[in-house]
Amino acid sequence: LVLLGLVAFSECIVKIPLRRVKTMRKTLSGKNILNNFLKEHAYRLSQISSRASNLTFHPLRNIKDKLYVGNITIGTPPQEFQVIFDTGSSDLWVPSVFCTSPICSTHVMFRHFDSSTFRPTKKTFSINYGSGRMKGVVVHDTVRIGNLVSTDQPFGLSMAELGFDGIPFDGVMGLNYPKLSFSGAIPIFDKLKNEGAISEPVFAFYLSKDKQEGSVVMFGGVDHHYYKGELNWIPLIQAGDWSVHMDRISMKRKVIACSGGCEAVVDTGTSVIEGPRRLVNNIQKHIGAMPRGSEHYVSCSAVNTLPPIIFTINGIDYPVPAQAYILKDSRGHCYTTFEQNKVSSSTETWILGDVFLRWYFSVFDRGNDR
Repeated sequence: LVLLGLVAFSECIVKIPLRRVKTMRKTLSGKNILNNFLKEHAYRLSQISSRASNLTFHPLRNIKDKLYVGNITIGTPPQEFQVIFDTGSSDLWVPSVFCTSPICSTHVMFRHFDSSTFRPTKKTFSINYGSGRMKGVVVHDTVRIGNLVSTDQPFGLSMAELGFDGIPFDGVMGLNYPKLSFSGAIPIFDKLKNEGAISEPVFAFYLSKDKQEGSVVMFGGVDHHYYKGELNWIPLIQAGDWSVHMDRISMKRKVIACSGGCEAVVDTGTSVIEGPRRLVNNIQKHIGAMPRGSEHYVSCSAVNTLPPIIFTINGIDYPVPAQAYILKDSRGHCYTTFEQNKVSSSTETWILGDVFLRWYFSVFDRGNDR
């Protein structure tokens, strides 16, 4: 893993556009607005791409707030899907036309009978995410990420989904290590890497902030125009997961969490920063946030006075300013982006999601496990 800059590789780099989309906060009006939007736009994002200096560029569209999604196609002829490019999981899946859950009807569903390259299996699996869960079956077909093509790629078709209401994505593309695959299928990045389809076993994320366009995930190398400064390589705790050792979390030169060192998972599929409940509550107190429902709120004027929260990783400080860790909801009220872990752990574990990654360009190096 790398935070901040990197020298561009000379071989082919494939860039996939990501759209930053608003997470509807469980309000009926929000869901109705979203459903109307999706009906009107019907996933017609242009697939125009251009090549320059061995890079592949794709247009970006950002629907609004915190999730980042990109388009892929599956099948022959291609069927288009919006997926989350997720470093926190390893499986690729999209909804099946046989999905029995009501939520599936609001997403694009894969029509396997329309694809001449589809191949079924009888293997089933299930995945529990922090925001929902799915059950599905493993199948094979041609998957395209920009002009990267994986033929006979194993992936999942969901037959049932729960908890993804009001979130504008069809499925998930996992970019973690193979050992974390719940389906047992080889992840698409590994298959492309093994087949020599990408020049270097590296991918990177640039997540835009305060604007709808610009976010990108790139495969096969790094475009150095997306960052300033130097790249800071951080070794993984162990090969097989995008987890690194974090030294501490501090504010105003006072350690407020991770006092004896802890584990940090770098996760593009999580929108917030998650940690143990006791320590997250401690941070909320330092910020002056008050609980209201499922969120913690502060006065919006506090954004200009609160200091940055500093995450020290591998001896280097990564400040996250208040305008990054405090966001506005649909009513214009300001809430903090620190949340307690949804899954308990025997060790102190933090998840550095998009709130952190919007400020620091991230590179994931499978070749060197860093």
